[in-house]
Amino acid sequence: MKMKRLLLCMALSAALPQFAGAAEPLRIGILNDQSGLYSDFGGVTSVTAAQMAVDDFGGEVLGRKIEVLSADHQNKTDVGTSIARKWFDLDHVEMIGDLTNSAVALAVQGLAQEKGKITIASGPFSAALTGKACSPTGFHWAFDTYASSVGTATGLVKEGAKSWFILAADYAYGKQLAADLTKVVDKNGGKVVGEVFHPVGGSDFASFLLQAQSSKAQAVALANAGADTSNSIKQAAEFGLTKGGQKLVALGIVISDVHALGLDKAQGLVATTPFYWDRDDASRKFSARFEKLTHREPGMVQASVYSSTLHYLKAVKAAGTTDGKKVAEKMRELPVDDFFAHNGVVRKDGWMAHDMYLVEVKTPAESKGPWDYYKVLRTLPASLVSVPLSESTCPLVKQG
Repeated sequence: MKMKRLLLCMALSAALPQFAGAAEPLRIGILNDQSGLYSDFGGVTSVTAAQMAVDDFGGEVLGRKIEVLSADHQNKTDVGTSIARKWFDLDHVEMIGDLTNSAVALAVQGLAQEKGKITIASGPFSAALTGKACSPTGFHWAFDTYASSVGTATGLVKEGAKSWFILAADYAYGKQLAADLTKVVDKNGGKVVGEVFHPVGGSDFASFLLQAQSSKAQAVALANAGADTSNSIKQAAEFGLTKGGQKLVALGIVISDVHALGLDKAQGLVATTPFYWDRDDASRKFSARFEKLTHREPGMVQASVYSSTLHYLKAVKAAGTTDGKKVAEKMRELPVDDFFAHNGVVRKDGWMAHDMYLVEVKTPAESKGPWDYYKVLRTLPASLVSVPLSESTCPLVKQG
């Protein structure tokens, strides 16, 4: 009898982990900068956007509750990968989203590929995520250096801005953006007459801006992001670059940057964006809900986090499993058609191809109130702002 009880207890003990695993929530993680220079890109409001997507989906999938975790990677690659490793190995996180900061995103995407987990980048802009560093389980949802350079430079060169000066951040994102921009300017008959790289997180851009001003370039492109872009724009206004006839081009700006700067300093900036909250009825409806929760309008990153999280959950349901490779296949099969992207297509390289918009920042007189900041100049079709697959450096494309 004692032996039978012992065997029964052993059997129950062996079954407990399996039972617990079946009841365990499906966990997704939002990993981004929540306290540094990119915290307004997505930050804690990206977590809100992900939770909105989970709630709209119904809060559960495949009989499992859905749980959203979040963490601040502090813009440090070692911190980001350490958090991601713990999430994958101990917390059984199946997908990590946002990943603002290109260096962190590239490292975490590589780790996720090793472990068969999904990553969906919304905040980082490096085109390498779907280029040479592409992953079978890695996706890039919102915006990249190619889209920014092609969308903005093509239009401005055709309007007469033939000479360019590039002020770029000295890391993967800035270097990639500068390279892409140079290629587009050259292709369209223009010329980059000067280029300088600055440290990330700097506060004094005077020497760099003086070089740009003395170059007499018709367009001065800021290939940086976050506080670096804001500080560059403020100091450019102080030096009177635009008053002197030069066009200031922000290649990595988000709407919260404009909000913080104020229209008196940001007016006239030209940029490309994949999302504007006041674009149509669908974007306004989502943004009204988001604003009630966060007391601000969503930018491209928050909107992308919502869209990509919802798409991931739809793919899990369609695949009938959380297995990363199988879910990734479904993510590529399912269309994307929501307030963020109409008729979006997830390609072999992991890029979600969708239309974008060339915008110009309004003057104070043109704006009707807070967050009414952009004039949409034209729609940029997905075919223009996506790296052609024929030019892709992604091994997955070459395999197919």
